Amino acid sequence: MKFDADRLISRTPSLWASFLRDWDRSLRTADHPATTRYNYLLAATQLCGFLGTFNTIRSVGRRDPLAVTKADIERFQVWMIETRSASTALNKHKSLQQFFSWLVAEEELDVSPLARVGQPRKRKKLIPIINVDETRKVLDTCDRRTFVGVRDEAIIRMFANTGARLSEVADLQVDDLDMSLDTALYHGKGGKDRKVRFGPKTGRALGRYIGMRSQHRAAQLPCLWLAEKGAAHLSDNGIQMMLRRRGQMAGVERLHAHRWRHTYAHEWKRAGGDTGDLMVVLGWSSDEMPRHYGASAAAERAQETQARLRIGEDV
Repeated sequence: MKFDADRLISRTPSLWASFLRDWDRSLRTADHPATTRYNYLLAATQLCGFLGTFNTIRSVGRRDPLAVTKADIERFQVWMIETRSASTALNKHKSLQQFFSWLVAEEELDVSPLARVGQPRKRKKLIPIINVDETRKVLDTCDRRTFVGVRDEAIIRMFANTGARLSEVADLQVDDLDMSLDTALYHGKGGKDRKVRFGPKTGRALGRYIGMRSQHRAAQLPCLWLAEKGAAHLSDNGIQMMLRRRGQMAGVERLHAHRWRHTYAHEWKRAGGDTGDLMVVLGWSSDEMPRHYGASAAAERAQETQARLRIGEDV
């Protein structure tokens, strides 16, 4: 992911902008991924904007981040919950923790204003898996006679076949594919790279796309996925919109990349796959992630086990 940090920061008053540029420099020095930097900076600029728009009288934090109070953070958090969601508010809370902890480490603040602000409680939502028939319906909307159809089929098969994150597929470079070994090098969260295998159908879809891509006017670009028109990269947002459009065409509601990631984890566990191996394949470092991603299909697996064991039927 690429973004213009200066453009984001320039929306804030001078004192905020000065601190945010210094913070972003420290994030780049620590080699934080662009996605992380963007999310951190976005949360800080959103807090600043909120204080300027909704708290012009009560808060001087709108001009100076060192003047932000616990009450300012709480009002911002409530606003995020009411206008977005508890999940979004939690993400903003964690990002702002990083910013104000950095100010404390730099000895600009004695105590972070978030020190005594509780995290929003994130309601656990079960993300429905996507079955084979639904995936086929989505793939059937891709016309192999067109560049867009061939490209979209390759993208969809990468999600379904490897369980990758949206950003990982979107950020693929041409050189990240090894078509002789049928592998892709994903650049995961926290700068963690991992190599995964893809199957024959995905390999054929990628081969068709690479062939058509070579005739595209932007073929010289290093990024794998190209927009239909112009010399531009197909961004993660562009892929999101493509999936939403394909889902509507196929009659599959709420289609997004993470549904295939949940499905991948479900099918792996259903086949008796090792949890440790699953963590490696999907790029997880926390034991909590397999439990989270398996929750949406755990009841189905439990029912299958119950039917197989026939407990109580031999009485």
